[in-house]
Amino acid sequence: MIFYKNSIPCSHCRSGMNERAIKYAVEHFHLPLCWKCQDWYKQKITKTTHEAILLYLSLKNRYVPVELEKTDGDKTIDIAVTDARVNIEIDRKHRPTNPQQAFTDLHNATYSIDKGFITLRIPNTLVKHYPDETADYITRFLNSSRQLRTA
Repeated sequence: MIFYKNSIPCSHCRSGMNERAIKYAVEHFHLPLCWKCQDWYKQKITKTTHEAILLYLSLKNRYVPVELEKTDGDKTIDIAVTDARVNIEIDRKHRPTNPQQAFTDLHNATYSIDKGFITLRIPNTLVKHYPDETADYITRFLNSSRQLRTA
């Protein structure tokens, strides 16, 4: 593989990428992903949204210890930050005012709280249009959450 002096690293594994891989990945995935991580992305996108993957990678690149699609025994969490005891859910659309959906959200939040986790809900449009700013705010929130837990 040829590495370029001004090359950017893969968003997932941080390995160097050649110009062809960068061009292909950005055109097809809207993210700089090496060939190996493009396969990873193709597998993940069948279960989760592009916005959840984008936020996961943005937090990972800020050295936040995140897990994508973590199961908590009751449901699958979009992004979990276990050391801060925070679950992050990316709302796929504006939450409906459907009473059944509201009840399901309440059940899920209560289950998480009973396990000592809080759930942070992020609209997918926020991640789509402001990924860096969203990741910065969440990182600050997680740091505060960790400090509160140790105080």
